[in-house]
Formats: sequence, structure tokens, C-alpha cells
Amino acid sequence: MSKDAHTNVLLIGNPNAGKTTLFNALTGLHQKTGNYAGVTVDKYTGISSYNSKGINHKLSITDLPGTYSLFPKSLDEDVSFNYLMEHGQESVVVVVCDATNLKRNLLLATQVIDLKLKTVIALNFFDEVEKQNIKININALSEMLGLSLVAVNSRNGEGIENLKKAITEAQVSKASFYDINELNKKGFANYTNFLSQPKKESNNKLEVSDKTYRYSAINYLTAKHIISPVDLKLKQLSQNIDKIITHKIFGYVILLIILFLMFQSIFYIAQFPMQWIEDGFMYLKEFLKNNLPSNKISELLINGVISGISGVVIFIPQIALLFLFITILEDSGYMARASFILDKLMKRFGLNGKSVIPLISGTACAVPSIMATRTISNYKERIITIFILPLISCSARLPVYTLLISLMIKNTSKVFLFNLQGVMLMLMYALGFAMTLITAWILKKVIKNKENSFFIMELPTYRLPHVRNIFLTVINKVKIFVFDAGKIIVSISIILWILSNYGGREFNKVKEQRALFEKQQPLNDSVSNHFNNLELETSYIGTLGHVIEPVIKPLGFDWKIGIAIITSFAAREVFVGTMATIYESRDSENVMSIKEKLMLEQTQDGKPMYTFKLCLSLLLFYVFALQCMSTIATTKRETKSTFITIMQFVYMFALAYLSSFIAFNI
Repeated sequence: MSKDAHTNVLLIGNPNAGKTTLFNALTGLHQKTGNYAGVTVDKYTGISSYNSKGINHKLSITDLPGTYSLFPKSLDEDVSFNYLMEHGQESVVVVVCDATNLKRNLLLATQVIDLKLKTVIALNFFDEVEKQNIKININALSEMLGLSLVAVNSRNGEGIENLKKAITEAQVSKASFYDINELNKKGFANYTNFLSQPKKESNNKLEVSDKTYRYSAINYLTAKHIISPVDLKLKQLSQNIDKIITHKIFGYVILLIILFLMFQSIFYIAQFPMQWIEDGFMYLKEFLKNNLPSNKISELLINGVISGISGVVIFIPQIALLFLFITILEDSGYMARASFILDKLMKRFGLNGKSVIPLISGTACAVPSIMATRTISNYKERIITIFILPLISCSARLPVYTLLISLMIKNTSKVFLFNLQGVMLMLMYALGFAMTLITAWILKKVIKNKENSFFIMELPTYRLPHVRNIFLTVINKVKIFVFDAGKIIVSISIILWILSNYGGREFNKVKEQRALFEKQQPLNDSVSNHFNNLELETSYIGTLGHVIEPVIKPLGFDWKIGIAIITSFAAREVFVGTMATIYESRDSENVMSIKEKLMLEQTQDGKPMYTFKLCLSLLLFYVFALQCMSTIATTKRETKSTFITIMQFVYMFALAYLSSFIAFNI
């Protein structure tokens, strides 16, 4: 009879060592995202299994943030260090090393070994080791380090089963790589005792001494057991490519071309699956209307829940494409080059190259991007980066942009050979980015700080992104996005439907008038629409909308848009779902897409409501406004400042209001 065993596994390694790819290879889709206790750093955990000798091993795997050593220099590295110190004794630690650059990666590995934890070293990218004709004596290194070294290729899954086996058999190494005499002089009983001490100025020299001592041992190990060609092919190829990619002029041109093609693709490629999804939802609603009993529950399901969900699901293709491009840029090594290219530009605006990755990843979501600023050691630059990050257009804005741009510009419109809708989309992103730089420059002058700034980044070798890793990353990102947004959208859609289908005295009067007309004769479309609009305006949601309408009327917005703006504070993409719910809540006969309904909407004088200038006004509002409670909460947690959080919100709202006012009136 088989037995069950459970093992906690911690993945730790240098940035760009392929740790996340290995995590995906081990866990597949069996993973979830949370936060480490007490901090808002993303915590990725997953489950894997391994059967051996009648024992079913369940492996609970935690992917720790990247770190170069156990002397943390940023908030992310602090999290890895603290979690390792707290949970290491009860876990197996897998140190993920880039096998093509073992000399640098072994510093962290030897530090973990000296903590006397059960440890395994995963030699990642071993396929590149073979291609570059690097000879590693794994058995000899394993014996010297006192633990198992496993050759793996996380991108295609080679060696994963061997790694699982090594995890289940992991032991504490008897080897030591710290200077015992030096620690004794300072009164430390062991290496764990030294690391556990509060970081003091007096320990800095000991830290430098420790690293020097380790590298002397590492140099001996690598010289004796690793033979590398003088000119590594892959590194040489990367250097040759970088002569063009990171060129002081061509580098910017290539970056702009990549971004332009990305936004063109988001509109052009996504239009086909988006149309299929839209047709599918319209068919579903038509089917349910024809087959469900005519009552309030059916109306709530069709015009409330399904309409709200369809308003977001339809944009999954565009969101998936956005995450796809970002993942490819990261996995290929280009994202690090983008940081390098933009470093000089960033410095002029009070930032540095480390701000680039949070800014680019902000096109996916501002929340994890704000968390990613922990790698910025300079306080002033970190605060400026956090303050400006919400101005970068995130994926939650994408549904809003897509809907409004499709109302402004026909899909067939082109500029030369390029889709005009895609050009407009890139302009919205470019406008947000331009304002981040202007705001950063202003804050550079306002915030005083004498702390020195530096930017050091290792450029990884170029690698072909692996399809499986890209697939898993995109699926998990979209899943998180859809389910997190879905919970909010369904809740808000139900509330909106109730508020739009019930009201006070005026609402009941309209209902009575409608009933009297229906007794006399069947209502034609014109009369039916008239009563639909009256009922919506006198409902609870209509009453609330009219209260806020005077504030937003100078921007060209009516009370319906006002309601959508308020609900989208929960999440920007809720705007589309809210509009879909509002416009369908009183219409149980006609099945049309939200775009078609908005195109038919008219002002009181019978003119089209959604003109070019109204759509532009609304676009600019969403480019600049901080319509995201999660972002506000994350800013507060990361800065620990109510003042900064309030100023960020007020500044962005004022910017949004002013730009929308100018667009609509001037």
C-alpha cells in the first residue's frame, strides 16, 4: 500500500537564473498567487508530485523573489532573506543557478549551504552549457559542495524528474565556506548567528570579508571542475546583437518599433476572436430570452450578470496578447536592454534604469509594478516611480480604450498601411508615458534627497522564449485578471441591475403610465423605448446619476457615464460592464452589442451622443484618472504615507478633469 509524504520546497536564485521558468515547469497550472505575511510582495506557490518506492511525495513549492546574496540590498531581497530564515529549517531549499555563469551564482549557493539547511542545486540552462561546449564535472562539484547537483533545462522540462527525486532525498551539507576565524573574532558562533544579527555599520567590513573569502573558494572550485571556452558563443552573439539593440540612437528606434508593432497587433489580431466572443454572447442571450420564463430572475441573469461579464470577457484576446508580448520581452532578455537603453533618459527626470521595468510592466497592472519598485534602493527615485506609475496605461484600461476608439474610428481606417485604431491606442499609451516623465521631472525638483543613485544591471544572454513557459505565464496572468475582475463585475452588475429596475415614487408613476398604454394597445418600438428611458432615469441608479451629473457635465458626460465612472473605481474594466448593464437593464427585447447601443444613443436634441470629441474626452479622463482602489491601497502600503497617497489621487484626478474639459470644449 502506498504512503503519502509532504515536503515544503523553497526556490531561491539570482535574477535571470530561470527560477520562474523552473517553477512553471514543476507546478504547471497548479499554482496560485498571494502575498507574503505582513508585506505586499507577490507570493507564488504551487503543487508538484513525485512517486518513488511506493511513496507519493507532495511537493509544496514557493518561488522566492530573486536575490544575489543573503545580504539584502532591496525590499524584494529582504523578503527572500526573511522567509528563508523563518521557514528554511522545515523546507528543502532549491538554489537555482545559471549553469553558464556558475562563478557568480555559487555565492548565494554557498551562503545557503552554510545555513545548514537541506539543499539541492539546480543547474539550469544546461542545454546552453552543452551548446557552448562548457565542461562541468557535476559529480566532483557535488562531492565538494556536499549535496546533489541536478542538470535541468526548465524551458523544455529536461531533468525535472531528477530534480524532484533529489528534493525528496535532500540532505544537509557538511561543507563550510565561511571564515570561521573571522566570525569568532567578532563573537559569532556560526554563520546563521552572523546573518541573524541586525545589520550594523560594524558588520559591513565583515560582509565584504565574507564575500572575498567565498569567492576565493568558488574560484578554486570552478577552476578545478569547470572548463569553459574563452569566447562563449552565446555571450559573443549577445554582445554582437547589443551593438545594435543598445545603440544610443538605433536602440530608441528599435524600442519604438517594437512597441508600435505590439499595439498594432493587439488591435489587428485580437479583432477576430473578439468578434467570435461577442457573437457567442449575443447568441447566448438570444437563446436564454427565447427559452427562459419571462420574469425578473431571467432579466437579472440576461441583462445583469451575463451582460456585465461579456463586457470584460470580450477583451480577453487583447489582454492575453498584451501579457504575451510582455512575457516574450522578459524571457528573451530584451526587457533588461530596455532598462539599459532608457537609463540616461530616466536620469534627466529624477529616475534611473531600474524604474524602467516597473514602468513597462505597468502596462499589465500597476499593483505588481508598484511592488517591483522595491529593487530601487534610492528612496527619492522609488517614491517618484510609485507616484507616476498609475499614469502608465494598464491592461484594465484596454477594454475602455478599445470600446471608445472603436466608436471614434472605423476599423477600416488606415494611416499609410497601419490600422488607425492601433495608432490611436499607441498614442494613448504614449501620452500616459509622456506625462509620467513630466511629472517625474516636477517631483525631482520638489523632493529633496542627497542620497547617491547608481544603476547596475547584468544584461542576460539572449534566449529564445520557450512556448510552454509563455503559455503557462499568459494563462495564469489572464486567469488572475479575469477571476479577480469577474468577482467584482458580477457583484456590481447585480447591484446595478437592482438599482436600475427599482425606484421611488416617480419610477412607480412611470410604470403605471406604461401599464395604462399597454392596456389600450401594443407599444411600438418608439413608445417602448420612451418608457424604457423614463424608467431608467427615475430608477435609483438614475437618481444617483443625476446627483453627480452637474460635476461631470462640463466634460460632456451624462449621468450614465457618471455611474460607470464611480463603479470603475473598483476596477477600471468595470466601466464597460457597467455601461452594458445600464443600457440593457431596460431592454428585454433587442439583443445588440454595447458598441451598437452606444452608437444609437442620442442627446436630448436628437444628435448622436458618442461623438469624436466626447469619446476623446472620456479617453483622456481614463488615461490620467486614478480609477483603481487596489492601486491606491498598494501606494499607501508601499509608501506608508497617507499624504503621498492622497496627493497622487488628487493630482491625477485634476489632470484627468482638466484634459477632458479642454478636449470637449476647446
